[in-house]
Amino acid sequence: MGNEAATAVTHPFFERHRTTLERAVDAIGQRGYWTPYPESPSPRNYGEGAAAAGKAAFDGLANTRFPLSQPATVGQVGSERSPYGVRLGITYPKPDIDALMASVELAQAQWRKAGPEAWVGVCLEILDRINKASFEIANAVMHTTGQAFVMAFQAGGPHAQDRGLEAVAYAWDQMRRVPDRATWEKPQGRGDPIRMEKRFRIVPRGVALVIGCNTFPTWNGYPGLFASLATGNAVIVKPHPNAILPLAMTVRIARDVLRDAGFDPNVVTLVAHDAGDDVAQSLALRPEIKIVDFTGSTANGRWLEEHARQAQVYTEKAGVNQVIVDSTGDFKGLIRNLAFSLALYTGQMCTAPQNVYVPKEGIDTESGHVSFDAFAQALADGVQKLLADDARAADVLGAVVNDGVLRRLEAARALGDIALDTRPVTHGEYPDATIRTPLIVKLKRSDRATYLNEWFGPIAFVIATDGTTDSLAIARDAVAGHGALTLSVYSTSDDVIAQAIDVAEDVGVSLSINLTGSVFVNQSAAFSDFHGTGANPAANAALTDAAYVANRFRVVQHRRHI
Repeated sequence: MGNEAATAVTHPFFERHRTTLERAVDAIGQRGYWTPYPESPSPRNYGEGAAAAGKAAFDGLANTRFPLSQPATVGQVGSERSPYGVRLGITYPKPDIDALMASVELAQAQWRKAGPEAWVGVCLEILDRINKASFEIANAVMHTTGQAFVMAFQAGGPHAQDRGLEAVAYAWDQMRRVPDRATWEKPQGRGDPIRMEKRFRIVPRGVALVIGCNTFPTWNGYPGLFASLATGNAVIVKPHPNAILPLAMTVRIARDVLRDAGFDPNVVTLVAHDAGDDVAQSLALRPEIKIVDFTGSTANGRWLEEHARQAQVYTEKAGVNQVIVDSTGDFKGLIRNLAFSLALYTGQMCTAPQNVYVPKEGIDTESGHVSFDAFAQALADGVQKLLADDARAADVLGAVVNDGVLRRLEAARALGDIALDTRPVTHGEYPDATIRTPLIVKLKRSDRATYLNEWFGPIAFVIATDGTTDSLAIARDAVAGHGALTLSVYSTSDDVIAQAIDVAEDVGVSLSINLTGSVFVNQSAAFSDFHGTGANPAANAALTDAAYVANRFRVVQHRRHI
């Protein structure tokens, strides 16, 4: 299996989690529903007292130095403030980058020789221990991103763990295809055949850098972290300065597992920093860095793609997600589904819809024709009904992740006729929380300069088009020119749906069709959905497929005559 070193003794962690790995590999082939990590924070799943223990562990970190011992530490950094109005007061080791890199390269040399079964086994044990710390991590995600607790538990915990395991499964599935050795025998007519022994060794690319984001530090960070680690690469984790804690907890667990497995813990390290410095850029350009995983702004993602030429760069950047409304047989279901999609986590998801294209002449529904203005009002009413109660609204919306969202929200109020204005929401437990409801603005098709840019946050545009054909054409141009991670269509016409599928396949964006139930365009299920296609500007690679992991290692052979 890939490496000579891996064939001698199967690693204990690999054997401990072999069944989970086999199920995960089967799941990525079948693409049905499966998870080993329960998404419900119920005591039935995680045990009595797990929630209280996780909250106590999180609370105990306030105003302390985070317990992470790393080499080359020259000070402390950290100034995270919860969107719920609480200053965390946690500081993290500030490394001397040159000295830390030297330690990482030493650890990489040992890790490289361990082989695929050790790499994968260690990753599976890390994920298992992360799952056991889900409540502690959920509180950290909540108070760095603004996600409401249940969402922070699910998306920041089990769903993120699913994405990490998915990456490990793809890595194992690719590496196990490489045999340890082969006997090569070529007939030579009447003479003796030429016989050679060939041995094949899986060799990692080198040190990997994971650049975390503010909104989903674990869900977006785990695929790159585990894809690189499972293919033998040491990993430097550089969190967003506003969301260090969830990834610091992850790094601490990873280092504990590496130490327990007999490896140098510097295979995984943390580089925390304060806002405003150039740590990400300077790290990404170092010659030792061979892989970069990035989630964030288009400008920063493009800079990495253009300048980090020594590395394989994977980016997930901003995009303009769109909804095409042609007709529907379930108008109330459409409104409920779309209203929830706009409100969930205050529109601060990379998959959240922004532009809703509606023919200016209106749409046909099961109850009759609905005009453009009536559609916009119905959507506004749907959001208002969903968020009428502040307690429920806080659970759906969470909190605003940073001041940039507030500035965009205020600026968007002047862009057109307001169908639904934003309002503040009071949180029952955190009175200083910054919570806002969605803003819905009506625009004309000629306002392309406005709606073909991303307005990240709780901002939606209902755009009057010249008809569904026009809506499809605008959507095609938007994805091709600006990128998108999701596209949605509502229609009772098979022909329109076929046209939408053609657009989605042509420009490379995932399409949802007639979602009126309890599945939302925002959601992406690990082991089943392919998150990102790599076929439009929002992401330069598919973020959940075999190619995402396969380019993180090489196969080097040696051969000799027998």
